Amino acid sequence: MRWLLVYLYAFNVSFVLALVFTPVFRRLSHQWNFLDQPNLERKIHEQAMPLLGGMAVFCAFAGNVLLNYIAILPLVRMTDLTRFGLPDLRLYAPGAFSISYKLLVLLAGGAGMVALGLYDDRHDLKARPKLLWQLAIASVVALAGMRVTLFVSNPLVSFVLTVLWIVTITNALNFLDNMDGLCAGVGAICAMLFAFVSGIQEQYFVCVLAVGLAGALVGFLPYNFKPASIFLGDAGSHFVGYMLAVLPVLTTFYHSAGPRHAETPTHLPVLIPLLVLAVPLFDLVMVMWIRLRRRQPVHIGDANHLSHRLVRLGLPQSRAVTLIYLITLTLGLGAIVLLWSDLTAALIVLAQAFGILAIVTLLERLGRK
Repeated sequence: MRWLLVYLYAFNVSFVLALVFTPVFRRLSHQWNFLDQPNLERKIHEQAMPLLGGMAVFCAFAGNVLLNYIAILPLVRMTDLTRFGLPDLRLYAPGAFSISYKLLVLLAGGAGMVALGLYDDRHDLKARPKLLWQLAIASVVALAGMRVTLFVSNPLVSFVLTVLWIVTITNALNFLDNMDGLCAGVGAICAMLFAFVSGIQEQYFVCVLAVGLAGALVGFLPYNFKPASIFLGDAGSHFVGYMLAVLPVLTTFYHSAGPRHAETPTHLPVLIPLLVLAVPLFDLVMVMWIRLRRRQPVHIGDANHLSHRLVRLGLPQSRAVTLIYLITLTLGLGAIVLLWSDLTAALIVLAQAFGILAIVTLLERLGRK
């Protein structure tokens, strides 16, 4: 319960900062002409929309991290917080400072993704240079030691897997940003699910980062849910995707037997990130498949995403977005069970996830007709 107060604090700081920053960047969007113009072929808004919402989310998250790391954490090292019902953070401060370089790389990578998205929002960057910059940013993160392992000890394989994972998830969330509140809401749900997994496994640093991200997104949502007054833009969707890719890389999902943790029953918890992020990944794959079948470039946007097909089925936009929220939450909650499940129960969880995606596929096919 003591750590819960720390998590609530981290969430609320990002939440309040996002509430403050978003209207500021909404005004700046108009002043700097960062506006998304209507496009009848693939954009459903009716007027030019501010595009600097991603800057608000990034500044809220980064401001929270830097404020606490630079100002609050040094004070914590000299203060006994147990009398206030908080954990003795003095025990954890040295560990937090020991990984300062990783935190700096994490924020630098996020800033790089935001900068790339801002350039794309203004100049409509072509697919190849955008992909190259994504690969470069992901490579820096992997070189800093934040890597996917998957029980593979080969450094080259781990490096390649990490880079591909970050680039894939970044683009999946970029694709998902196609309706009011969709990317931000799904991102907040996924961040909270990763926070829950890392928190119950006593990976406090990752949990604080995850709830900080969730707080920034939830603080942005009142301005972004239909009717939206500001969009995330490519800067925001790139940042959200990047963070949702890096958070599970930092999390340990499988534990061998040790003094602090019992051995995880199976190796299947490593699939938790795939199930938590199943909706954006599923949408990415289906949209690319549709475009390839129609011999269209996979990087050119259209109105064939899951959200668009749900609307074509007759759902209002807000209901379609809420349904996708619920699908994401259901798949993610089921995934968490893998931490404790034996093989039989874990396979049932996976079968349930495939069943839910099968239902989504049927809905997609109906919406496509």
